Amino acid sequence: MNKKLLLGLGLIFTSSLFAQTFTDNFDSYTAGQKLCPQSAGAWTTWSNAPGGNEDVLVSNAASSSPSNSLYFASATQAGGPTDLVRHFGVLNTGQFSMDFNLKIDAGKAAYFNLQKTATMGQTYALDAFFSDAGTLTFNQVAGFSAAFPQGTWFNFKMNINFNINKWEIFINNVSVGYFANTVNQIESIDIFPVDATSPYNAAFYLDDFHTVTTPYTLPVKNAGVTFAGFNGGNIATNTVVPTFKVRNLGTSAITSFDITLNYNGNNISQSYSGLNMASLAEQSFTLTTPLNLVAGSNVLSYTVSNVNGQGADNDATDNVASITVNPIVPATGKMVVGEEATGTWCQWCPRGTVFMDKFENDFADFWAGIAVHNGDPMTVATYDTGIGTLIGGYPSSLVDRGADVDPSGMANDFYTRLQVAPTALIENGATWDPATRMLYVSVASTFQAAANNNYKIACVLTEDDVTGTGSGWSQSNAYAGGNNGVMGGFEALPNPVPAAQMVYNHVARAIQPSFEGFANSFPATVNAGDVHIVNFLFILPAGWDESKIHIISMLIDPTGKIDNAGKATIAKAITNGYDYGVAAGVAEVSAQLDDQVKIYPNPANNNATLEINLKEQATVNVRISNASGQEMVSRNYGSMNGSSTINLATSSYLPGIYFVELTINDQLVVKRLIVE
Repeated sequence: MNKKLLLGLGLIFTSSLFAQTFTDNFDSYTAGQKLCPQSAGAWTTWSNAPGGNEDVLVSNAASSSPSNSLYFASATQAGGPTDLVRHFGVLNTGQFSMDFNLKIDAGKAAYFNLQKTATMGQTYALDAFFSDAGTLTFNQVAGFSAAFPQGTWFNFKMNINFNINKWEIFINNVSVGYFANTVNQIESIDIFPVDATSPYNAAFYLDDFHTVTTPYTLPVKNAGVTFAGFNGGNIATNTVVPTFKVRNLGTSAITSFDITLNYNGNNISQSYSGLNMASLAEQSFTLTTPLNLVAGSNVLSYTVSNVNGQGADNDATDNVASITVNPIVPATGKMVVGEEATGTWCQWCPRGTVFMDKFENDFADFWAGIAVHNGDPMTVATYDTGIGTLIGGYPSSLVDRGADVDPSGMANDFYTRLQVAPTALIENGATWDPATRMLYVSVASTFQAAANNNYKIACVLTEDDVTGTGSGWSQSNAYAGGNNGVMGGFEALPNPVPAAQMVYNHVARAIQPSFEGFANSFPATVNAGDVHIVNFLFILPAGWDESKIHIISMLIDPTGKIDNAGKATIAKAITNGYDYGVAAGVAEVSAQLDDQVKIYPNPANNNATLEINLKEQATVNVRISNASGQEMVSRNYGSMNGSSTINLATSSYLPGIYFVELTINDQLVVKRLIVE
């Protein structure tokens, strides 16, 4: 570039009726000195402190165009302190293009973000992560990823059409995808060295920064479709709710319009009236007619017409928005498990609450969500300890016990796992006694492929609509006040959210027999077509609502990953029927009367003695069952008081585990008896 034209500043700024261009190749600056004081206001820092700790040094160690560039590096998890900013002014109509050259050291990371307003940190429009594995992702765009070259210069480019909310990304001038952004406005770019993953090492050069801003003059009447999509999982055979956004890109208010959806050769039309959309206002809409997704790649488009009942508007270029829909085809009988590590003390865990509910809604027939609590009244110690060995912090989540991901990012892993054929199909059966609150569960595994005894079954109970009182039930909330963005309504709630306002879903209540599963679930050789059954017994405390319980059974493969799962309500499991198999576990109750009941000898051979010490008169019932739930004997001993003994004849029992259930008035005590 001709330095005489750059006036010694290393940049060009041009303006015309149609476009404004900014270019900076950093070549005329003095290497080894801070950038901002040399740039005549073109660049600043996050804290607006040119020349300070956040300013970046101009480098001549490497460049895309001779001879200077900027070098950003940080080896800390927090990143920085370098924090370079370029303000564009508020942009939310027209078009904007930005490109620059990057050289990211091999195995290192790079990052930038786009801010919505001039107030830094108020709203992040986009977070761009160039990972140390060579993949570009955006926090705000689920499912987007693109590869970039490491250790060499490449060009990154972003074209934004704000009118139709289309953000397209290019790597070395090749389009790698586009998306609609939830925040369709920018004011600045912030370039900051940070790595999202351990060992937290960001290091990259940036050169030849270039932007083009093309303003848009609003006509009188113009409606633009800015988003095309649907609510629900992108799964073949799913029924979803069509959703779209319309923006008033004219100067006069929009009071009505017609919309036409086209998908797979079918049209759905609907009229909207009684509106009052001011100039530049944007509004979300849903169609009342649901949409059935079909396998294969098809274009889904929305076309707006008849604005204000007056036919065509003044600009037809923004009347249509479309996406390509290629739904995932699930493997037969597949169910995916999402385990979320959470706690009421964790200020970022509301994110997990929101996304677990979303995935339950979007993926219901294929998704089993489990919220594993830590350090609060809902903690199940065995489960908490197990998941703690696989995560790096809170909130975290595992999809089929794969890599640790943020709860908001589980969808990608879900869709991948949904397509993997399971080794066995899983079905839960049950019997339920509301008087004793004993839930017997049978887990039937119908094998689709050969397996062995390194596969294991674990069974989990979850409960929805869980509430409690006291400070331990109050949810810490980093989203209070909205400074950290919108999060499913938590931005409108205080920090902490009082227990009285919190309802917890997908709460893990029990896991049997362990996090790793039952070691004797299957024989040494399992053939395709074999059916094996494992039995569990849970005794539900009176405070649990059995109508809100889900039984989630997991087939765990030899590597510790979850191969497949089954999910059912208690009512559904009862309908499926209970079958007898291998006994795996029992959840025993330690009631107040527990220390008043003893069994000896234990283990027993021909006889055992049941000793009962009652402080007052009570009615006593005794029932003995085997580990599969079969009743061996049941007897009402009537009214008893003080110290009493009951002989239990066990000579006819096969060796194994038995459960002695005593109902003393209205209280239940369960003791385990081993017969040798």
